[in-house]
Amino acid sequence: MKLADRVHRIQPSPTLVIDAKAKALKAEGIDIIGFGAGEPDFDTPTNIKEAGKQAIDAGHTRYTPVGGTDELKDAIIAKLSRDNGLEFGRDQISVACGAKHSLYNISQALVQEGDEVIIPAPYWVSYPDQVLLAGGTPVFIHTNEKTSFKITPEQLAKAVTPRTKVLILNSPCNPTGSAYSREELQEIGKVCLKHDFIIISDDIYENLLYDGIPFFNIASAVPELIPRTIVVNGVSKTYAMTGWRIGYAAGPREIIAAITKLQSQSTSNPSSVAQKATVEALNGTQDAVAMMRTEFEKRRTYIVDRLNAIEGFNCFRSTGAFYAFPNVSAIFGKTFSGKAITNSTELAAYFLDEARVAVIPGIAFGADNYIRLSYATSMENIRTGLDRIESAVKDLL
Repeated sequence: MKLADRVHRIQPSPTLVIDAKAKALKAEGIDIIGFGAGEPDFDTPTNIKEAGKQAIDAGHTRYTPVGGTDELKDAIIAKLSRDNGLEFGRDQISVACGAKHSLYNISQALVQEGDEVIIPAPYWVSYPDQVLLAGGTPVFIHTNEKTSFKITPEQLAKAVTPRTKVLILNSPCNPTGSAYSREELQEIGKVCLKHDFIIISDDIYENLLYDGIPFFNIASAVPELIPRTIVVNGVSKTYAMTGWRIGYAAGPREIIAAITKLQSQSTSNPSSVAQKATVEALNGTQDAVAMMRTEFEKRRTYIVDRLNAIEGFNCFRSTGAFYAFPNVSAIFGKTFSGKAITNSTELAAYFLDEARVAVIPGIAFGADNYIRLSYATSMENIRTGLDRIESAVKDLL
């Protein structure tokens, strides 16, 4: 049987593959500490769960409009106005089955053969593959600790060509946890204003910023770019609602109409029950959000300090999301049982096999000198996992 060529352009999500392997080992009774998937370990807040239950009892279990109910669109509009100073109408909002689905819809609606999409690296694993599925060409701007994993205006200007169709900005960033300031976005915006391309602002970690740092996206920092910026967000990370699968896009009417049209021929509407719960998430109390952010910040401080104390690790102090992204290249070349570790994939395999700790190799994010650890797990697991990693590193020769 011959499969379509597009299937061969991409790889399975590395984060989900490793998370599945870790869960399979756990199912066999093996004690695995998982630093893999970016999923909050907190339960969905009670008020949100209750809203979902009430939706079921009230019979809100049928089809809704493809791009979401008016009630949910109004809640999203109010959130974007309240939190970001951005004003949208209902016809500028489309709700999907998670922010990943929104991003996929956007790529399918905008990108085709010959188009280039600029992606800062390290990047979230699905950005390049979604571009490839749409027939486009990912163009990477590589960053490192020296620029706090943020692109410079000069780098962006150099990457732009006549074929540039889209720029993707993710702040705070997965996997690095870096976040752009308003001033930095304004400088990047100056380059964007000179060129005719669309900007996707992936804001999924908006509410996970630490050290008192305020959130800005490029649309709020550079209002002139609003007509060609698509804001993507969702409830998975902020409200511990990963399994509810609700994300959304806000942007130019023509683009929103196109992605809604595409969605009508794929998934149709997102879950009606999850939409009701999301209205409560956005409109209801935000106390749980503050609690989770405070706990993540404590974990961030602990895991970064511990990683930097391990010989051969150099970990950037992230300011957002819930990931640590240490540079481990100083370990490459060391051996265990006579076998050399030469890259992030081999190091991640070593930690899983010998330390029973699951981490994601940096090559999955376009940065082979690093590994990613999610601290969206308990402090007890973080301590135990880091103890195991530290011991495993000492065993290398």
